[in-house]
Formats: sequence, C-alpha cells, structure tokens
Amino acid sequence: MSHKEPAGDNIVVAPCHPISRWWSKETVAIVTGANKGIGFALVKQLAKLGLTVVLTARNTIRGVEALESLKSEGLHVHFFSLDVSDPNSIQAFVSRFQEAFGVVDILINNAAVSFNDIYENSVKKATTVITTNFYGPKVLTEALLPLFRHSSTAGRILNISSRLGLLDKLNNPKIKEMLLDEENLCEEKIVWMVNLFLENVKNGTWESQGWPQIWTDYAVSKLALNAYSKVLANRYKGHGLSVNCFCPGFTQTSMTGGKGALTPDDVAVVGARLALLPEEELPTGKFYVIGSNHVIYSKL
Repeated sequence: MSHKEPAGDNIVVAPCHPISRWWSKETVAIVTGANKGIGFALVKQLAKLGLTVVLTARNTIRGVEALESLKSEGLHVHFFSLDVSDPNSIQAFVSRFQEAFGVVDILINNAAVSFNDIYENSVKKATTVITTNFYGPKVLTEALLPLFRHSSTAGRILNISSRLGLLDKLNNPKIKEMLLDEENLCEEKIVWMVNLFLENVKNGTWESQGWPQIWTDYAVSKLALNAYSKVLANRYKGHGLSVNCFCPGFTQTSMTGGKGALTPDDVAVVGARLALLPEEELPTGKFYVIGSNHVIYSKL
C-alpha cells in the first residue's frame, strides 16, 4: 500500500499532530514479553511519557535485568513475572497486579514466539506457538477485563500482531467466509479454527488446507488473535474499552535474527502513540500497520 493512497471507508490515516496529554502518573499500563525487543522499547517509551508501567517477562532474571537497565536511564517501572502460555502464571500475575495497583488503563499484549528462521516453515512447535500467541493474550485479557478502570478516557487494549495473519494470506474459502461474517463471529468459532489447524498439523495435511504459507503456525496464531480482537472490539464498543491490533512490520528483534527495516525504538514510538490516542480520536476494531515514512494506516 502506498502512503499516497486516499483514505477510504476501511482505511484511516492517523493524525500527525501532537497528542494532547490526557494521561498522568496514575495511568497504569501493562506490557507483556517486555524484557527485550519491541516490548522493552514500549515500556521505555511509555515510562518516558510519564505513565506507571508494568514490565512483564517469563524469565525473572531477564526481567530484573531489564528493570535495572531502565533504572540506569532514570526510568522507574515495575516488574512482575508472567508466562502467558501458563494459565496458572496468568492467574498469579493478575492477583499480584490487583493487589498492587487495583486497576489497569492500558494492556499491550506483546509476548509471542516463533521457532522458525526467516526462510523456514516448520510446524513442529505449532501447539506452543498457538498457546503463547493466541491463547496467552486471550486468557490474560479476559482475566484483566474486570480491572479496567471506568473513566472518561476509555480502557485500551493493543495487541501486537502481524500482517502474516491477515485474511489475504488465507486460501481456505470456508474459514475465510466464517471470519468475514463479523456479525456471527464468536470465540467458539475461532477456537474451532485453531483446533482444526492443530489437527491438520497432527495428521500431516496442513500444507494442503489453505493455511498461510509463510511461518504458518505463527500466521495462524495471529489470524486467530486478529479475529478475537475483532470479536472483543464489537462486544465492548460504546462501553469504554478500545481493542486494536498493530503490526510493527519487519523489525530488528531476536525473532527476525536482528534483521529488519525498523528498530524496536522506531516501532515503540508508533505503538505508544496508538495506545495513547485521545478518546475523540480513539477507534476500536482496527488493524494498524506502519506505512512509508512511518505514516500509520488502519484497516478493518
């Protein structure tokens, strides 16, 4: 997509003027998978902007090291251990978080895994990928929903996703039709889809069933996350909660082997902006990408 394309009914160009500051130190943001890469950069950016930020990581040692690194830059954030692939870890985190903060304003579901090099496409660890990248954000989000602050500025959920999970990568007409039927789309149908994929992996037929052809297990996990985000956005539209997805693009992280056009800090500037849009400019149910010259597009 060219950055010169006009905005249509399903494309929104984010405004480039400075954001009016609506948040304060009392505004609480959670970022998952934040001991390195994009998650770490998002924590740093939000802390610089003056929010109270909770950094989570699966590995406690690495989480503490990230905390100390930020402290050396004069940034005070909070660290809690959290493995989004483990429901018990999610339950323990939410309990500790509620005791410490009581409410949350912003949740950025960033934690994700892929076990493929850039040009590989193995599905040997498909179950782990689906569990971490789809069920992890889903279970965590549902556990935190009661804790979102009721305020005039609306709660915000930003799911870090991927264009690999867009519908144009799917070549299965039945599933595509199901996902396009937003009025009847529900969590049960999304779970059915991921279970079907895992069954195809188990019986060795996944390559002939129309699933995305690049990083297939990762792409299906993001396809499911995008669909779930849409369901959640529709459910809470007009009820003080915004749910959007953001694809950071080809970014220099451990997942890409350090290759990429953008740095995590580049991405974090955009991601933080999306999470902090003023309520009058805050959409829901959108999929954001970074376009040419860092112009942001939003697709339905």
